[in-house]
Amino acid sequence: MTSNTLPTLAAVLTLALAPPAQAKDLSAAVAEDLPDLMALYRDLHANPELSFEEVKTAAKLAKRMRALGFEVTEKVGKTGVVSVMKNGDGPVILLRADMDGLPVIEQTGLPYASKVMATPASGVTTGVMHACGHDTHMAAFIGAAQLLAERKDQWQGTLVMVLQPAEEIGLGALAMLEDGLYTRFPKPDYAIAFHDAAAPVPAGTIGVTPGYALANVDSVDITVKGVGGHGAYPHTTKDPIVLASAIVMKLQTVISRESSPLDPAVITVGSFHAGAKHNIISDEAKLQLTVRSYSDESRNQLLEGIKRVARGEAIAAGLPDNLMPVLTVEDPYTPSTYNDPDFSKEVMGRFAQRFGAERVQEWPAVMGGEDFSQFRRAAPEDVKSVIFWISGTPAPMLTALKEKGTPLPSLHSPFWAPDAEKVVATGAEAMAAAALDLMPRSGG
Repeated sequence: MTSNTLPTLAAVLTLALAPPAQAKDLSAAVAEDLPDLMALYRDLHANPELSFEEVKTAAKLAKRMRALGFEVTEKVGKTGVVSVMKNGDGPVILLRADMDGLPVIEQTGLPYASKVMATPASGVTTGVMHACGHDTHMAAFIGAAQLLAERKDQWQGTLVMVLQPAEEIGLGALAMLEDGLYTRFPKPDYAIAFHDAAAPVPAGTIGVTPGYALANVDSVDITVKGVGGHGAYPHTTKDPIVLASAIVMKLQTVISRESSPLDPAVITVGSFHAGAKHNIISDEAKLQLTVRSYSDESRNQLLEGIKRVARGEAIAAGLPDNLMPVLTVEDPYTPSTYNDPDFSKEVMGRFAQRFGAERVQEWPAVMGGEDFSQFRRAAPEDVKSVIFWISGTPAPMLTALKEKGTPLPSLHSPFWAPDAEKVVATGAEAMAAAALDLMPRSGG
């Protein structure tokens, strides 16, 4: 798509300030569609599927997209679904929703709570739950598709609506791109998505973060070697537990003494395993780390720092070269999510016009990860992207937080049950409105 087919900023802002009369009925149309969307939400919530296993979910939603008149392709990136609707010359808009659930035993007490059991890659059979709100994303996605399919006389361009698998393990977007998302289907000019949030604001509030919004996520494994022996004779050993403990403590200086205080970064040791008996010094210890950053430069600095610390501490402990720690960085990793600043502010301004300034806020970046980042990263010169938040915090939870200090359950909690009606209604309207604003009909 050449640049002269894109709407100018002035044109977009003019449309935002004076939306066509037909676009003003989006809210009423969403309200009319909401009972059906909520029935879909409850069905999706009760029947979650794990990453790359979203077979029934994908088939169910693909059927709905075909009924709306989209050209639908299934099994893109294993279980992904791509739905295309061409409607004349104009920009290409990608709207995304993620489909996978989590290996979590639901404890919400909802009448439609998931009772699904499955065995993930860990090999441990567990419950499965939409503990991250992807069910609200999918219901809103279908709502937006219905609104846009019914309003083809109000926009021109191409819609590419993507149902993405495996967001929870950070591999789904990349799998779809490697399966030809940008070559088999129209490459987008704009990519848009939203995520529900357990935020201390009323449900239905929209949060936008211009610039870096979510972090690089690296999983790092360190195997610390040693020389085992009897616990009563430590002088005859090279204790990997002591060495690994020194590495754990020293790693924090990579943040506190090597990273700029203005450049957020996290190194967390989430797992430390060694030994099997009281009086035996093991010959190996294993550490598992999660490492978070924003820029590529910061990421590289952290990973190099971790390697240097591990090796340096081993040398200080007297380990020979053949017993140096072995460090593995999981590949692929989840890259940071960058919201194009100008585009984000334009979207935020249009949302404020539509929903009211009190419902649209600028939120700070977080250290969580989201592989939506891959859609921009695959073509950074061509694709402008934004992912925004929609608070799903139910009113009783918000009241308990304010009056009693009761903490909100986080995403991935077995107790997370968002105010789904407000998330779905806001998400459907916001995504449809953003697409309509970006694809104005010529002369309209």
